[in-house]
Order: sequence, then structure tokens, then C-alpha cells
Amino acid sequence: MVSENPDFRRPMPFQRRCKAVARKLRELRSIASALISTGHPYMAHIIPMRRCNLACTYCNEFDDISEPVPIAEMERRIDELGRLGTSVITISGGEPLLHPELDRVIARIRRTGAIAGMITNGYLLMPDRIQRLNRAGLDHMQISIDNVLPDEVSKKSLKVLDAKLKMLAQFADFHVNINSVVGGGIAHPTDALTVSQRALALGFSSTIGIIHDGSGQLKPLGEEERSVWDKVRQLTRRSYSRFNHFQVAIANGQPNQWRCRAGARYLYICEFGLVHYCSQQRGYPAIPLAQYGKADLRREFLTQKSCAPNCTISCVHQVSYIDHWRAPQSAQTTPGGARGAGSGADAGLVQIH
Repeated sequence: MVSENPDFRRPMPFQRRCKAVARKLRELRSIASALISTGHPYMAHIIPMRRCNLACTYCNEFDDISEPVPIAEMERRIDELGRLGTSVITISGGEPLLHPELDRVIARIRRTGAIAGMITNGYLLMPDRIQRLNRAGLDHMQISIDNVLPDEVSKKSLKVLDAKLKMLAQFADFHVNINSVVGGGIAHPTDALTVSQRALALGFSSTIGIIHDGSGQLKPLGEEERSVWDKVRQLTRRSYSRFNHFQVAIANGQPNQWRCRAGARYLYICEFGLVHYCSQQRGYPAIPLAQYGKADLRREFLTQKSCAPNCTISCVHQVSYIDHWRAPQSAQTTPGGARGAGSGADAGLVQIH
């Protein structure tokens, strides 16, 4: 599985290279737009279905019964995000590949002018499915791989998924990021280093996330976990998101002082079409997306969240970093404690490189 030539790199045909350049230009334009104006969301996560084909013990974002959101409703919600001027729309879940009309969802995102991303466990990927994602216009995919061999905590293992990674290396025109994790009950921290090395060998980018403990609070990494975390960050220095400074405090079990822009620059749209701060704070502000407007964006931009110091949701940190230097927050809200062991692992996708 991982004994192949470590110097193998995914070939970059001319057409694929052109698509990568065009994607990079769109990303740069989206960042420039965010720097110029604070009046629109930069990133939104939208849930087409809550059901998942796996049951990782640290995850609180799935069930095994939910039906997919009807495609007409999904398209309407995506159009509403387009109305708000959202730059990046990422499909999450549950497992989004279970949605029977996912290609139409991706195409609708691209029609709004947004960058289209997806977080998936990768189990359902096959060559023809990857080609359909290419045709639909997917820009980014993230797969979190938690261990080398499956265990009682997670089945998202390198042994199971390596064949899927080879398919992606051969067929995917979109950017692929492989995220590994430490903390939160992961039995073998050194697996994260193996996963990252394999991702880079296949020509993908690689990131590492920290899972906090089962009560949803920050917990310092152990000595071995911290060593692995440092090694992966050094290994992936070029491809790792530049806005990851907050993870140093998390690794040390220390709070971060920052201005969370959830509800403004970052939106989480649940399967019921409600706007929430993030996957771990569902229920706030819980306003229907169709009713969400500029006044809501401005209010939340200026609202300090009491959960922010202990937050580990990387996408919210990274998006909020765009505006870390402006508009001190004058209001405050207490949305409540985290809903279990969350991480930056599955909550953040589009790493701008």
C-alpha cells in the first residue's frame, strides 16, 4: 500500500494544469474581494444530507436515517448563498456522495460564481464518479484519513482508502487535500505522519487537524502527539494553509484570542436550511437562509462569540483571519458549549495555497 516509489508524483497533463491555473486565479480574486468588502460571506458549508455510511466515534455530524434534501430545495439554497455573494461553497455532511443529485448541486454552486468544494470520506469514489465530479465543476475535495488501519474509533483508514487515492491521482481534475488528525482518542499518533507522506507522494496537498477531547474542551497534545504534529507541519510547510497559527495554542491546550466572524464571513447551512455559526454550534442564530440578509451579516460580524477562545474549527479561524485587523466586536453572545468532540479535521476544506 505505502511501499510504492515515494518519489511518485501525479502527472500534470496540460489540460489539468490549465484548470489548476484558472482555479488559482479565481481563488485570488475571491480573496481580493473579501479584503475590499466585508459585506458578504467568504465561505459557507452546506449540508445536502445528514446520513453517513460510516460511524466514526468522534464525529457528531451524521445519522443513519436522514433522507437527502430534495434537489430543487438544494438549488434554491445555493441560489440564496449566491444572493449573499458567497465566495466559496463547500458541500459537507453526513456523506455528500450519498446524495443522488450531487452533480447538480456542484454545477449550481459553480453557476453562482462560487468556488465549489466538498468534504467526503472517499468510500464511494470510483473512476466514473470522479469523472462526473470533474464535469460538474468541482474545485476542491478534502478527505480525512484518521489511521493506517481501521479501528473502533474510525474506519477512515489508509489501508481502505489508498486505492481511492490512486484513482483520484489518475482521474481528478480538482484539487485534493488529505487531512490527518491527532488527539481525541486516535490510538496511533504516528499514523498521521504516514498518511501525510502518502498524500504528498501522490501529488496531493496535506494538512493535519487536532481533535479536542470528548467533553468538547481543549486538551493539550501528549508528547508523542505533539512530536507527530510538528513533523507533519514541517513536512507540509509549502502546502499547509498559511492561516494555521491558532493551532499552536490548541496543541498547548491554551485558548486563542481572536475575532470569530461566524454568521458573517462563515455560514453553516444545515439540512433544514437554517444558518448556524458552525457545525459545533448548531442552533445559533438558526435563521432560515431565505430570510438571512445584509443586516444579519453585519450584526454577526460585530458579535463576539463566547465559544471562540476554545474553538478548534479551522475553517472558521482561517476565514475570520481575513478580518482579524478590523472592526472590533462590540456585541457579545453565548451560544453554549461545543456539542462533543469537534475538530478542524472535517470542518474546514478549502485551503488556499
